Amino acid sequence: MQHDARFYPSPSRRMATFGRRGMVATSQPLGAEAGMQMLRQGGNAVDAAIATAAALTVVEPTSNGLGSDAFAIVWIDGKLHGLNASGPAPQAATLERVRSLGHDTMPEHGMIPVTVPGAPAAWAALSERFGRLPFAELLAPAIAYAERGFPISPVVSQMWEEAFDGYAAYEEPAFRPWFDTFAPHQRAPRPGEMWASPDHASTLRSIAETHAKSFYAGELAERIDAFFREHGGLLRREDLAAYAPEWVEPIGTTYRDHEIWEIPPNGCGLIALQALRMLEHLGAEGRDPVETLHRRIEATKLAYVDGLHYITEPGDMQPSVDQLLDDGYLKARAAAIGERALDPEHGNPISGGTVYLATADDDGNMVSLIQSNFKGFGSGIVVPGTGISLQNRGWSFKLDPNHANALAPGKRPYHTIIPGFITRHGQAVGPFGVMGGFMQPQGHVQVITGMLEDHLNPQAALDTPRWKWTRGRTVEVEPHFPDHLAQALARRGHHIVKQADPISFGRGQVILRDPDSGVLCGGTEPRTDAAVLAW
Repeated sequence: MQHDARFYPSPSRRMATFGRRGMVATSQPLGAEAGMQMLRQGGNAVDAAIATAAALTVVEPTSNGLGSDAFAIVWIDGKLHGLNASGPAPQAATLERVRSLGHDTMPEHGMIPVTVPGAPAAWAALSERFGRLPFAELLAPAIAYAERGFPISPVVSQMWEEAFDGYAAYEEPAFRPWFDTFAPHQRAPRPGEMWASPDHASTLRSIAETHAKSFYAGELAERIDAFFREHGGLLRREDLAAYAPEWVEPIGTTYRDHEIWEIPPNGCGLIALQALRMLEHLGAEGRDPVETLHRRIEATKLAYVDGLHYITEPGDMQPSVDQLLDDGYLKARAAAIGERALDPEHGNPISGGTVYLATADDDGNMVSLIQSNFKGFGSGIVVPGTGISLQNRGWSFKLDPNHANALAPGKRPYHTIIPGFITRHGQAVGPFGVMGGFMQPQGHVQVITGMLEDHLNPQAALDTPRWKWTRGRTVEVEPHFPDHLAQALARRGHHIVKQADPISFGRGQVILRDPDSGVLCGGTEPRTDAAVLAW
């Protein structure tokens, strides 16, 4: 894909990366190297993805950990497979119980928002079904990083310091193990400083030796249960023992002669698909960059308010995924986009901090995988002596019993993390993803339109200045977003806000495969300590 400069004079600060035998792209160079080791040892793209994911829990604990959830889309042997490894609420997590603890809304941190972690089970399930190398071998690089230590990268250090300052506000004893584990010197580690975590290494070794069974029905499960009982948490070993990730069929839509694929709800990839399909219904984009940006923002807003209102467990969703992706419905939604910015409202079709990684091997297999603790280290809860930092996905639940995403025992919450995948005429093009909470579907729309409509290569698409709709007519833009475009959007009724924090605009990776030569073309995020390694 070539660079179309009609919107931004020079959006790409780096050239795309090319390779043929394999590629790993992710947000931390040492994590990417772990995956590349597996490819060189004869492993496939799935092996590389698992090794990278496990290593990232060590080298980027500010975004994910052993207590994370995960989703994956795998292209292997000419077919697409989806894995939902998000976990449900504990059986004790009822609306009445949480309210009785004094909460009117789900708390962001602490014991209450922790749901069953899915990441270790995801690694084991992917390895068992599609892996080539022994499972224990895949976790060896992560164990080595944790035991021997590694130098902290700059963005990770910045995020670590922010987490330290945030958790310092909590005086409850349940938060003490986080400081014992991640701030033993009463501060965050600095860039370039060596960091090791022997407890993390020990837990990874146990997961490796038992194919993650110890985490869900063994010693680690017992330690998690005991810690939650001691501090009034709701998660129990029975919740862990009952858990298994779910193999799912990806959902998709067509856009610019390609098929775009996402994991179905409870993930929010449906939002990106709705927005892209609305843009498809609006027809080819012209040469006016203001009109183009306006249309993309408006389509994303309309899709997002649908997603926030309706997305929950698939069996509980009314309307259904099919109804929300119905062409007639999305065509009508697209018709609402006019010259002025909307205050978006959800439609009714019935009546009418995260890590992402992409891998590829020379057999044509490709993986799009994302795992997350939600924001930063997640709940702030670490099981003593294990290095297990637990996510806070339950924060997404509502305590309104009439809301689609209302808390209920055994229910999975609305999930922000979404891996993406592109095919064309039934053949793999490649994995893509943009992590970053509320930004993720918006990042998917911007990267896909950048590549398939603006004809940018993957690196240029990732480098392009981003926008982020937040509410109503408010749109945040990066500091280097062109002023003349920001002013023109403001004249159309958008409330444009310059936002200085680059991490808030997401962090992404892309790998594309040329269908004729098999050459891989990769791009990685300029807003973090990212790397794309080619072989």
